Amino acid sequence: MELALKPDLAPALERWQAFWNKDLIKRPAAVVTAPKEGVSRVPGPRYPSRPDDDFDAILDQVEASLAGVYFAGEAMPRYEPCFGPDQLAAFVGARLDYSPDSSGTSWSVPFVESWEQALPLRLSGHKWLRFLEFHRKAGRRAKGRWVVCTPDLHSNFDWLVAIREPARLCMDLIDTPELIERAMANVRALYREVYDAVYDAAGMAAQGTSCWLPYYCRERFCTVQCDFSCLLSPEQFNRFVLPALTEECEFLDHSVYHYDGKTCLQHFDAITGIQALDGIQWTPTAGGPPMIEWLDLLKQFQATGKHVFVTCTPDELREVYHRALKPNLVLYNVGCKSEREADELLRWLERNT
Repeated sequence: MELALKPDLAPALERWQAFWNKDLIKRPAAVVTAPKEGVSRVPGPRYPSRPDDDFDAILDQVEASLAGVYFAGEAMPRYEPCFGPDQLAAFVGARLDYSPDSSGTSWSVPFVESWEQALPLRLSGHKWLRFLEFHRKAGRRAKGRWVVCTPDLHSNFDWLVAIREPARLCMDLIDTPELIERAMANVRALYREVYDAVYDAAGMAAQGTSCWLPYYCRERFCTVQCDFSCLLSPEQFNRFVLPALTEECEFLDHSVYHYDGKTCLQHFDAITGIQALDGIQWTPTAGGPPMIEWLDLLKQFQATGKHVFVTCTPDELREVYHRALKPNLVLYNVGCKSEREADELLRWLERNT
């Protein structure tokens, strides 16, 4: 395997393999990026893309943007074709809305009025076909140069929330739980169908996988999550969500849980108890303490055998995180100001591990 934008690919692949094995080679795994010297920096394309966008023009901008980045350590050149966080809802019939006043996302419009009438859900329609075409084009362009990311999959219960008005879905849990179990069985099967279709369309078997987080895996990888778990009791979570999350992790070769905020911590034991789950990406609650003040929680995640994903500055890495965290159970994500600073940070990690 070769990637033109990652000339030091071989040692990075060795370290990624060690990382997934909960081991290390001289230092912790670190995704380190910096502006590439002598190359004008080009911004990436608009996020999210829209189904009727010119995909070739988007990919031109992707490649121009990637060319301006220095990918040090385990950083990989990568891009995620995406129609927005609730794109799965669109693939089973929901409308996607976009707003010029909030260009960094899209919204699905719930359409399920009756589960009896809506089930079974099926992948179909213009947006689904265009999504596959986007990945086919990306896969052809990326070959030998960069990595196409797996999609941002707001799956399991979050998928249901995107197609059924949330308050009504909460009532469904009480009034018709057997229908929610049917709906969950439906989207659990569709999860594998979506992943397989995109994996094949983009040729990921040859290039490996990444996602919206800067991980890399030679096999099947994706983030898993359930943001709506903050509103579910432990009993509801264990009944409706935990089996789906476990199934997703077992389907994938490697996985990381996107843990979104302290209101979800009531499910700590259930989530960290998923044997097939590799790690945790902790996202502090909006408006709450910053990441660096959650160090004790990161240690608790590591104590369960899961690695943690840490975005930080070079100074925070040296002065705080590297002193406190187990080096074989952490992935650092660091932006540097120059190639020299990036290289020196990696040398510092080797000297101090």
